[in-house]
Amino acid sequence: MSFTVEERGNPNTLSYRLFFKNAEGKYISPFHDISMYADESQHIFHVVVEVPRWTNAKMEIATKDPLNPIKQDVKKGNLRYVANVFPHKGYIWNYGAIPQTWEDPGHKDGDTGCCGDNDPIDVCEIGTKVCSRGEVIKVKVLGILAMIDEGETDWKVIAINVEDPEAKDMNNISDVQRLKPGYLDATVDWFRRYKVPDGKPENKFAFNGEFKDKDFAIETIKSTNGFWKALISQQTKAGELNCKNTCVSTSDSPFCCSGDEAKAVVDGTCPCGTKDPMPSSVDKWFYYEK
Repeated sequence: MSFTVEERGNPNTLSYRLFFKNAEGKYISPFHDISMYADESQHIFHVVVEVPRWTNAKMEIATKDPLNPIKQDVKKGNLRYVANVFPHKGYIWNYGAIPQTWEDPGHKDGDTGCCGDNDPIDVCEIGTKVCSRGEVIKVKVLGILAMIDEGETDWKVIAINVEDPEAKDMNNISDVQRLKPGYLDATVDWFRRYKVPDGKPENKFAFNGEFKDKDFAIETIKSTNGFWKALISQQTKAGELNCKNTCVSTSDSPFCCSGDEAKAVVDGTCPCGTKDPMPSSVDKWFYYEK
């Protein structure tokens, strides 16, 4: 299935949103209405790209907004950009999330000892192509990193686009070490230090910062899909999460959103307008002793 996106609001402003449509042109939620699997028999997963490689704007699926468009994270009323912590420039992979997954904040993980971060599971796509924001790609899962972010479990799946020329040679996390030496070390370094410029401590990791293999990663993803299923079927309380969807819930569910309702959500936002310039500080490098 193919998906398209529709921009609303002014890029680089608080009004900017990126809404999703399916192949029939129907508005959908990228959190709920896109299948987790692109090919379950081959363990091929869909990933919604939130942040293209080398960019700094911290874009994310808006889990608390109707239809869950992609929008930029906000901190103290200002748009959030990740700092360039030397020697890294922006995000060093295409960064996104697997739909129909959820890291349950009410579930304490047996391996990390921490509860989930209330978001879909994150993915670092390591292929050659720089993807577009809102692109829905199909990936092979290679491994996973267990980051502890301010006391919450925040899994980072390592994957590669199935269309990448190197995908045929990448089947597990050991292949990344062999074919892309230094990339996994850089990934740990990036996640460890990226919040330090904001005055926060370095992040911690379970398993001493070691990556777990493909099988472990797939089982972890499946568990977060189970948490999502409990969420969307109202077995788990949604809290502030917006679970409105156009393709999953039955008509008698409070989460069911008709096509007209979905269109009204999008029509209620500003049309796409002029892009604002990004702050010059986005291109500066931040230096500190490890």
